[in-house]
Amino acid sequence: MALNNRYDFVLLFDVKDGNPNGDPDAGNLPRVDAETGRSLVTDVSLKRKVRNFVGLVKGEQPPFEIYVKEKAILNKQHERAYEGIGKSDLLKGEEKKRKGGDAVGEARDWMCKNFYDVRTFGAVMSTGVNCGQVRGPVQLTFARSVDPVVAQEHSITRMAVATEAEAEKQDGDNRTMGRKFTVPYGLYVAHGFVSAHLANQTGFGEEDLELLWQSLANMFEHDRSAARGEMSTRGLYVFKHESQLGNAPAHSLFDRIQPKLKDGISVARDFNDYTVTVDESKVQGVDLLKKVG
Repeated sequence: MALNNRYDFVLLFDVKDGNPNGDPDAGNLPRVDAETGRSLVTDVSLKRKVRNFVGLVKGEQPPFEIYVKEKAILNKQHERAYEGIGKSDLLKGEEKKRKGGDAVGEARDWMCKNFYDVRTFGAVMSTGVNCGQVRGPVQLTFARSVDPVVAQEHSITRMAVATEAEAEKQDGDNRTMGRKFTVPYGLYVAHGFVSAHLANQTGFGEEDLELLWQSLANMFEHDRSAARGEMSTRGLYVFKHESQLGNAPAHSLFDRIQPKLKDGISVARDFNDYTVTVDESKVQGVDLLKKVG
C-alpha cells in the first residue's frame, strides 16, 4: 500500500560502558564533536543496524533482501536485476554493461522491488553494471549525545598468544596487552524523515514503514558485542502528517521532544538520570505516535 503521509521522527537511544561508533581515523575512539565534547553516531552506523535487523527478521528473502551487507559484491546484484527483467544480453560487452541502455529504469525498479534497503535508503547503483540511482525516502541524521562525554581508555590483557613465535618472545608469559575505549554513559538523539513522494517512486509502502519502526525499536537487541557495551532504544516518537507534503516544519516538531538531566545530577550514568519532556499539545494536521517511550 502506497504512503499518503509524510513522517518525521525522533529516535532516542543510550549506551553504557561501550563504544557506540568508533572513528577509524582516530584509532577507533568514540566519535566526538571536538568543540562541544558531545558524542556522535553516524547515520551510516544506524542504517547498518536497521539492515541487519531486517535481514535477520525476513531471512534475506525478496522483497526484503539487503543490498549493502558484509561480503556483498554489488555488481553481482546488478547482474541479477538484468537477469530478472530478461535482458541479461545487455551485459555483453563492457561499454553496454556500463550504460545498460534503455533498460536501466527497469533494472532500477527491479532492485527497488527486491531489496528493502534500496527502496528505503536509496543507493548509487551506476558503478560497473548500471542499475541507475535511487533517492531513498527514509533519511537519518547523525545522532548526538544530549550532554558532553569523556571517552575512557582501558588497558586490557589477554592470557594467550596467537602463535608459538609470540610465546617464545614472551618468555613463557602469554599475557598480551591491549586497549579498549568506552563512553561511560551517553543518551543520544537522532532525527529522521520519511518522504511520501519518494516512497511512491521506490515502492516503499506501509508494510515497509512498519518494519522500519520495528527495526528502530529493536535493532540494538540483536547487535550485542563486548565493544558496544549496553545499548538500548529509549524513545521513538513519530510525527504523522495528514498530507504528503506535510503540515508543519520538521524542526518545530523535533523541538517538542526535550531530554534533559534531572535537577541535582551533574554527570549522567543511567537513563533514569534524565527526564524526557514530550509536548503533546495538538499541532493542526499532525499526530504524535509514541512507538517507544
